[in-house]
Amino acid sequence: MSNKKQSRRKFIDTLLGSGIFLLFSSVFYPVAKFLVPPVITGPDVNSVEVGLLSEFKKGMSKIIRMGRKPILIFRQKNGDVKALEATCTHLDCNVQFKSETEQIWCACHNGYYDTQGRNISGPPPRPLGQFPIVLKDDKIIVTKNEVS
Repeated sequence: MSNKKQSRRKFIDTLLGSGIFLLFSSVFYPVAKFLVPPVITGPDVNSVEVGLLSEFKKGMSKIIRMGRKPILIFRQKNGDVKALEATCTHLDCNVQFKSETEQIWCACHNGYYDTQGRNISGPPPRPLGQFPIVLKDDKIIVTKNEVS
């Protein structure tokens, strides 16, 4: 009889141990998944066609996406076309091109950049990244190779 009690006790211990393990797993697994963010991958894009240069008027700007990254494309009064990161280096707010002053402006905290992407006033700590523009058959193409 003692052998039967021993096997019954071992069974109950195993059952309770498994139940406690499952309880802790069901609590800690979601917490661990919350604390470790998932890896977000976007499409691997090396270049994006913006449009035709003849349709892109002087003083005009446009925000496009290159994969997951927003890019600000603008044409200056002298005809040059530039491509800069479209997120402010302060708090990642979207920036916009002000054609009347030819400056890039962040509305969140009134930060300003020049047309080269250099921060000139406000809280932005770093300049905006630049992207090369390729003009091919009147098409404006932005490439991925970031210029420092």
